[in-house]
Amino acid sequence: MANYLHDDILDTALAYIETNTENLYITSSVATDFTEASATFALGVKATPSFTGPADGTSGRKITIDAITDGTVTGTGTAAYWALTDDSETKLLAAGPLAGGVAVVSGGTFTLTATAITIPDVT
Repeated sequence: MANYLHDDILDTALAYIETNTENLYITSSVATDFTEASATFALGVKATPSFTGPADGTSGRKITIDAITDGTVTGTGTAAYWALTDDSETKLLAAGPLAGGVAVVSGGTFTLTATAITIPDVT
């Protein structure tokens, strides 16, 4: 195991997510693959979300998914997770929990506050 990785190495991984993300989905359960994120658990979608970073995190490096004000709700249920996908390659790139479950109704819109994706420093 490495004892040290330069910030450029961590930034490259984070930049890959930023460059290749085509959609952000809100999901009812944590997605572990592309199909779960984009279909099985999907409750809403925001095409081409924007990011800020890479930048220093509290421990390591981070990118931030910028706040969303105009996501489209495509299903009814409780959104508890987010997922970033590269649809051209049918890849799930990253997934994580929302701050709390939010009830959504198909046909509406959703908003999300800015969310950080962090790769911690090697210890």
